[in-house]
Amino acid sequence: MAVPGRKPKPALQVVREGNPGKRPVREGVKLPPTDLVAPDWDEFFPQVKVQPKPRAPRGADDEELKEYRAEVAAWQRTKVAADAADRGRAIAAREWDRVVPVLTLMAGLHSVDWSTTVDYCVCVARLHCCEYQLSVEGLITMGQRGPCRNPLTTVATQYRTQLKAYIGELGLSPSSRGRLTPPEGGDDGDEDDPFD
Repeated sequence: MAVPGRKPKPALQVVREGNPGKRPVREGVKLPPTDLVAPDWDEFFPQVKVQPKPRAPRGADDEELKEYRAEVAAWQRTKVAADAADRGRAIAAREWDRVVPVLTLMAGLHSVDWSTTVDYCVCVARLHCCEYQLSVEGLITMGQRGPCRNPLTTVATQYRTQLKAYIGELGLSPSSRGRLTPPEGGDDGDEDDPFD
């Protein structure tokens, strides 16, 4: 119904998915092939020096015992961080060695993909460390008000969400792999075809 003084609404446009006009689709940007160099994993998982565990004071009063408990708690946090850094460094390096050769052949990784690939490996390592610590501490911990969910469950969920995004970006799942176009080889490729 037309109202005097108002402009009529434009008709709805129908948008079709795909390429119904069969027009040629532009290929993406072509980049020169590069070998990705593994990062120094110490930058992401630094060596943490752990001091010797504090010794309990003999004949201490309540105040000294309270201070000792605080020192032990700080030492335990440093020890857990050092163990997680060592574990994370090894896991990230192993993931890099496992994934980069496959992605180079499958998707044609280039130097611009270095940061994304590094972030993926760090994410895998951090998620593994979260899951390991959850196994050690348990899903339920003691909070200020009694038993509660371990906060690492939230951290693990966030890393898992980020990992899912990297898997989609890099083509590391069966569905996302189907969307990738393998890079064109420099030779005939007949000798190296595993399906011949």
